Amino acid sequence: MSTADLGDTVRRAAASSSALYPLGGQTKAGFGNVPTRPGHVVDMRGLAQVIDFPARDMTITVQAGITIGVLADLTTKEKLQLPIDVASANCATLGGIIATNTSGPRRLGNGTLRDYVIGISAVNDAGHEFKSGGRVVKNVAGYDLCKLLVGSLGTLGIITQVTLKLRPIAEQQAIVCVACAPSALESLLTMLHGSRTRPVCVELLNNVAAKRVFENACLAVPESAWQILVGYEGNADAVSWQVQQLVAELGPRDRLDAWIDFCTTPLWRALVEAAAWPEGGMVLKARVLPSVTATFIQAIDQEPIRPAIQAHAGAGIVYGRWPAGLTKDRAASILTLWREQARVGGGTVAVQTCPSDWKSTLNVWGPTPNDAWLMREVKAALDPKGIFNPGRFVDGI
Repeated sequence: MSTADLGDTVRRAAASSSALYPLGGQTKAGFGNVPTRPGHVVDMRGLAQVIDFPARDMTITVQAGITIGVLADLTTKEKLQLPIDVASANCATLGGIIATNTSGPRRLGNGTLRDYVIGISAVNDAGHEFKSGGRVVKNVAGYDLCKLLVGSLGTLGIITQVTLKLRPIAEQQAIVCVACAPSALESLLTMLHGSRTRPVCVELLNNVAAKRVFENACLAVPESAWQILVGYEGNADAVSWQVQQLVAELGPRDRLDAWIDFCTTPLWRALVEAAAWPEGGMVLKARVLPSVTATFIQAIDQEPIRPAIQAHAGAGIVYGRWPAGLTKDRAASILTLWREQARVGGGTVAVQTCPSDWKSTLNVWGPTPNDAWLMREVKAALDPKGIFNPGRFVDGI
């Protein structure tokens, strides 16, 4: 498939008043509401060419159907990386992770896709390609449609080409794992927020999530209610100092483990791949203030059917993952609890994954946000015919 072919597909859809649903590796196909109109799936994996890779400029321009695994193979050869953690990287496409604004454990230190997309091209509802940004880091001309398209769930156009800012691969990595009782969570997280070190991740796992992560990393499962994993990246001297500094700040501990350099690889991978679990179950994502993360997770970790809880504690993002077997009524009561507790901390909760026939009952995006009118205005301006992913986004956009 070419961009011209895609434009023809869009024009035919517009003429027949049908909808289009762009898909890549389908790793995020469960996101959002059920579509409100019949239409056709557009397989984007045919747009997967490398357009330009000036490694010295630390940028790369590729088509949106390229998988994250292939992209990583290309950049690694030049000792560069897109430092965004993506589960199922050999299936997930660049366009898909941009549309869903995917991020993982290292978002605390490395940011999100909005920090790395510096140029983007997409096809509009008339079948014409439009562009924003450019191929150089300092290009600031025009409206910043790059940030607008990131996280829009493909409702504003079909992304065809992306220019990314890259970073050098870190010389060394380290992970420090601290076992923690529930009563000590808040004080320990507060200490980490005030640490002299600069971690790239502060991951918090309950024992359900820790069992899965450590087993997948082929490591002994720690026996504690909670595990806090603090990750570092950088040159060898900086990483070594930060690990020593953190150990000093933590003081005497009953259980403290550290992994350095290549020994961290299985654990990093297991932390990232946790996002792909479970199939057929339910996944909730809460956003709360980092300062209330401990209070929030203690409130929601009281369920008779306990989820695997993984929190990007430094960013105030908490995931709960339940395997298949929940009833819709039980799922609804769990979601109500999560939303009540998140509201106390000024946060929100969205259903990332659940059976399709639950979605209308659960209200996957939550209450209508105050800025929904603005989102609708943007949708009307960029996709007035409602061709792209109709109904799947916030407030049925």
